[in-house]
Amino acid sequence: MKRLLVLVTALAIATPAIAQNGGQISRVRAGASCPGCNLFQGDFTGMERRGQNLSRARLRQASLTAVVMNRANFSGADMRDVDASASTFAGASFAGANLTNANFVGSYLQGANFRGANLSGAVFSGAEMNRAVGLTQRQLDQACGDETTQLPAGLRIPRC
Repeated sequence: MKRLLVLVTALAIATPAIAQNGGQISRVRAGASCPGCNLFQGDFTGMERRGQNLSRARLRQASLTAVVMNRANFSGADMRDVDASASTFAGASFAGANLTNANFVGSYLQGANFRGANLSGAVFSGAEMNRAVGLTQRQLDQACGDETTQLPAGLRIPRC
């Protein structure tokens, strides 16, 4: 029993903390850029920022609902399970980001860069993204949308 307790304690000490960082979330809400920050499950609902750098940030399960984040940099970010519905990301970069199961329902994504992004399970119903760049059919085949999803010419998206 004592060995088990020692093993559990050692694992707890060796395992890096994965919880959100409240200080970093507060700084981002105030408008600071925070590349590589841990913003796990952060609530940024309704935030309006331009050009914020959140590249390589951990935004998993964050709420970006109804935000206006034009020209924001999310390149290489972990955005799995993010709710970014009804948001505006004109000219934003999602290059190389992990957008697995992200929700972009009704979002404005004109000029956004999706080069190399993982769109597996992402929902783009009603999204305006006909001027997005870096999108491939292979990426979109892993996502879904509806008849109101606006895509660049020649691309299509499976129905949700």
